[in-house]
Amino acid sequence: MFCYQCQEAAKGTGCTIAGVCGKSPEVAALQDLLVYTAKGISIFANEIHKVKEPCNNPGKIITEELFVTITNANFDGKAIAADITKGLAFRDKLKAKAAELGINSEFFAHDAATWTAESYEEIVAKAHTVGILNETNEDIRSLKELVIYGLKGLAAYAVHAEQLDYTNTDISVFVERALVETLRTDISVDELIALTLETGKFGVDVMALLDSANTGTYGHPEITEVDLGVRKNPGILISGHDLKDIELLLAQTEGTGVDVYTHSEMLAAQYYPAFKKYEHFAGNYGNAWWQQDKEFASFNGPVLMTTNCLTPPKDSYKDRIYNTGAVGFEDVKYIEKKEDGTKDFSEMIEHAKRCASPTEIETGKIVGGFAHNQVSELAGTVVDAVKSGAIKHFFVMAGCDGRHKSRDYYTDFASDISDDTVILTAGCAKFRYNKLELGDIGGVPRVLDAGQCNDSYSLVLTALKLQEAFGLDSINELPISYNIAWYEQKAVIVLLALLHLGVKDIHLGPTLPAFLSPNVVNVLVENFGISGIGEVKEDINKFMPVEA
Repeated sequence: MFCYQCQEAAKGTGCTIAGVCGKSPEVAALQDLLVYTAKGISIFANEIHKVKEPCNNPGKIITEELFVTITNANFDGKAIAADITKGLAFRDKLKAKAAELGINSEFFAHDAATWTAESYEEIVAKAHTVGILNETNEDIRSLKELVIYGLKGLAAYAVHAEQLDYTNTDISVFVERALVETLRTDISVDELIALTLETGKFGVDVMALLDSANTGTYGHPEITEVDLGVRKNPGILISGHDLKDIELLLAQTEGTGVDVYTHSEMLAAQYYPAFKKYEHFAGNYGNAWWQQDKEFASFNGPVLMTTNCLTPPKDSYKDRIYNTGAVGFEDVKYIEKKEDGTKDFSEMIEHAKRCASPTEIETGKIVGGFAHNQVSELAGTVVDAVKSGAIKHFFVMAGCDGRHKSRDYYTDFASDISDDTVILTAGCAKFRYNKLELGDIGGVPRVLDAGQCNDSYSLVLTALKLQEAFGLDSINELPISYNIAWYEQKAVIVLLALLHLGVKDIHLGPTLPAFLSPNVVNVLVENFGISGIGEVKEDINKFMPVEA
């Protein structure tokens, strides 16, 4: 086993015995093989699309397969093997189509395009032969994996958009081409750097697509006070990111006497107008994903995991976990999507009725809903506050949270920056500081929460709006600094999107990715000013030097 795709890679280099996330060596190998299968599908889809109008079918299967391999998404080896088998069948259909069209390519002889397996044992055996260490050149491996991890994050957002019937064929075609490029043995460092930035470009595109899907379906997020306490009814807790799932769940729980609470990044659902009509839509319960072992136990009712962010469930609440979408864990109930795109949550609802109401773990309210449309309405107030000196600086503190003690840095950073600064945030990193009661500046809250990790797109639009308002030539001339926390692959595509947009001098922590070789780190430092975090007070002074 070798896996170093997440921030908690063992010893800062890679997991070799078992995943820190909890996945076994067998599951890790199967995930590698599922990515390899997606590459095999891409070989044929990429060539067919050169002579035939592209369609979204290959892209849909490929993105779904990549999504399954994201950190903390799927731990179920048998389910992953089933996805591999389905992928091979689809690959071979494309192979037949290519033959029918008279298409040929040297890649058609590649092992990814030809291998087969008849049993689970054969699939597992094959899985142990396709690990990332097969690429022996450290820098080439580093850049290939940087692209692949960016594609995994991109795939997650594409799947969410597709759930709402929003697709972009150009994105799908790019993913296919990029995966094929990572199979090349003759690809150069310069070509891979260009491919990395191109991945960032399509990262921007997919976040824009998902933003259109979410706002077009559920309305633009609004400034919203979210209750942190609990009610007396039994409840269902929904975690993850998929808004389609919460739409279906809210509709099916209406009138049942069961309340629905959000957890972690699903907090953002509280901001959408379409969901506010449900009286049984209660507040947010808990914090970021890594605290779920305690919070799921105290919630008492069923928990629906809609996307990645699952940790291996404890026996005390394992029977109350329901998975759906890309999420899987052995011996945990799974809710399938039906052919018409709906899901049946009736078993879960009946389960909730037999459970006690949630145990209260905190009280009070938090405020969010500062996506780009809402911030645009505040733009005049914000610009005036900057011109008057009331707001001196903005900090983009988006990204992921995690369990390492080193992440206290972000809480301390938010606490120690001066009262004339504003934090722009998205993703679960906000749980480090969104409950600190940092106050406001002339009515502008000092923590502006745009929503989920994909809503980092909103933060970019906010910055571009400010650039326009101040008549600046570059986004880097704004009084904005980027102090980004990362954990998994969706944060990688956000980072690549920022690099594509030309954002410089990003601080990335709590550690730099293990998959970045020293030479690749040097490229990022020299060309983009990427750096790691340091001591809180020293970093604050770097961002906002003390005036003499």
